[in-house]
Amino acid sequence: MSTFTQTPYAGATRPFTIGLSSLDPDRWIQPDGMLQFYLDEKQKLAANQRDDIFRATADSLPAQRECLRLIVDHLQTRHPHLCRREGNAITLAGHTVDLDDETIPLLIRAGFLVQDDLVIMKRREAGWFMAAAHLSFPSSWSLAEKFDRPMEEIHAHVPGFQGGTRNAALINRIFDNLLPGQPAERFNWSINWRQKLHHPETGRNDAASPDEAVIRVERQTLTRLPETGDIVFTIRIYLDPTAAFENHPEGMRLAMALADQLDALTPEQAAYKGVDIQRVRLADCLRNRHFAKNSA
Repeated sequence: MSTFTQTPYAGATRPFTIGLSSLDPDRWIQPDGMLQFYLDEKQKLAANQRDDIFRATADSLPAQRECLRLIVDHLQTRHPHLCRREGNAITLAGHTVDLDDETIPLLIRAGFLVQDDLVIMKRREAGWFMAAAHLSFPSSWSLAEKFDRPMEEIHAHVPGFQGGTRNAALINRIFDNLLPGQPAERFNWSINWRQKLHHPETGRNDAASPDEAVIRVERQTLTRLPETGDIVFTIRIYLDPTAAFENHPEGMRLAMALADQLDALTPEQAAYKGVDIQRVRLADCLRNRHFAKNSA
């Protein structure tokens, strides 16, 4: 579904670190040639599994409205060649979205315009809560588990990010201090065994062949909404089968980097990513295949 557009496992950032960096607002949303495919998938999920992919609290409505307006403005300003607006309707990638269609929740309307999933985080007395989400492409979690819960509960099972940890406190400070017009970006990666965007089920498959591994990269951004003060958290999914390394000009370097990151995971981290059984086999496969090809 992509061609190694994002390869965070080959950079300096280690897994299970915050790894947040500043983001040029012009790069907030990054549509590509797969836009129609992603939007097709979103439309199908909204029609057939709406309760699975959308939830919202009543107090999130102003932020949803502001998010929709911000995305429309961004697309018209930064990607005008992709969309056409006629009155209150926007057409892009074969889909037309009526911005005033009240039968469709505001955040779903916004999500129908981009490849990213959209989450609204709201500050309440007890901390930052997930107040709304249009989550079509989850990575081994369900919206029902985390909706309307504080950050500490959302990250309760993530090694090193549980409530009371330094990382948990730091994330809350980052959210508190994020300024409008100064968005931030981070990346995450995991291993799945199916090239599938909607992936709420567990990512592990201990019996799969290492050749079947698919790298699932998440590009995440944080943007403070200037009017409500709430935060839009976007999640864009990229899927790359590891077998495709062989035909990539930098395939050997990328394969070695991924193998090194797999080796560096602690047992707790590997179990959380679902690769505690597979990681040695997968790392060996990544190294041996590419060393053998390079030597041939």
